[in-house]
Amino acid sequence: MIAVATVVDWEALLDAAVASLVAALVVTLAASTAIYGAATFAEAQRDERYGVAAMAAVLALVGSLVVAASIAVGLYVMING
Repeated sequence: MIAVATVVDWEALLDAAVASLVAALVVTLAASTAIYGAATFAEAQRDERYGVAAMAAVLALVGSLVVAASIAVGLYVMING
């Protein structure tokens, strides 16, 4: 009979679970930051607060870049293993 411990690599499974949780949290936070920055930019620009609008645009851009980078890293890992 084959023991279960030899069939399932529990360490690799735990590593994958932890990595997916961390990635999900980072991507969710980055996407939320991008949305918040874009909404704040639109509101500040409408109220003619251009300094706040510029900072919000930077925040939206950084959040969007983090999301795009996480997608690129995910594709790289899936393709190259």
